[in-house]
Amino acid sequence: MSTPAGAADPFVEHRGLLFTVAYEMLGSAADAEDVLQESWLRWAAVDRDTVRDERAYLVRVVTRQALNHLRSVSRRREDYVGEWLPEPLLTSPDVADDVELAENVSIAMLTVLETLAPTERAVFVLREVFDMPYDEIADAVEKSPASVRQIAHRARDHVAARRPRVQVARSEHEQVVEQLARAVNTGDLQALMDVLAPDVVSVADGGGRVRGAARRPVIGAEKLAKYLMHGVAKYAGRMTLSPILVNGQPGLRMDVDGEIAGVVTVTVENGKVSRIYSIANPEKLEHVDAVMPLSR
Repeated sequence: MSTPAGAADPFVEHRGLLFTVAYEMLGSAADAEDVLQESWLRWAAVDRDTVRDERAYLVRVVTRQALNHLRSVSRRREDYVGEWLPEPLLTSPDVADDVELAENVSIAMLTVLETLAPTERAVFVLREVFDMPYDEIADAVEKSPASVRQIAHRARDHVAARRPRVQVARSEHEQVVEQLARAVNTGDLQALMDVLAPDVVSVADGGGRVRGAARRPVIGAEKLAKYLMHGVAKYAGRMTLSPILVNGQPGLRMDVDGEIAGVVTVTVENGKVSRIYSIANPEKLEHVDAVMPLSR
């Protein structure tokens, strides 16, 4: 189907969706942009008169390119120094208002998706996030519809066993994040202990480039509070945490001497922080100054 004269190119029209598909599969905005560039070149070369459903066709192209990319970067991530976390994105309130989308693009969920095999991840994303029919997913991943149904079931069970157990209202999430920021900004140890769950787990990604970023998870409120207070003392008067929307969720931007030094997101259970994700690798902080368009 050729594009009518004067009409927006379908690739441009659906770019937000296509970027979101690639990002959901890769957890990296930089890699997602590479996939879109590769997909655009393929789209530019196709005979549009042979394409019946442009949106489905473009999603299929992007999915296949993302799968190829995901397989090629798997070794790179295995050799990564310390914990690997997804690249955080500054997002608009519209993303946060779409509760299902916000949950699925959250750092917590993307971290869970990292534990899926590439094809399982593609099937889960296309079915659970974008509600694509099984036959379209089958075309995208080059499997039979029956096989895709089995993969989808297996992926759902895998994710359900690892995703945050309790979903909380955005207002409660924001309140807990504000408590955490206030405790750290003021250096109030007791306030920090009050907001952390006893079995809290903190995962940091410094990529081996940030001194002081823990290379292994820090577990337990007392141990984590001491670790955080050490950082507060080290950067006394130079570090601030301020609220931002990260991947559709309330999060925190950490600045040191007025320059961004990290992004923090948390999961909340029973009014307390149960898990902290801290991304400080400078290579992963390039998309926190401008809102990124995520859509479905």
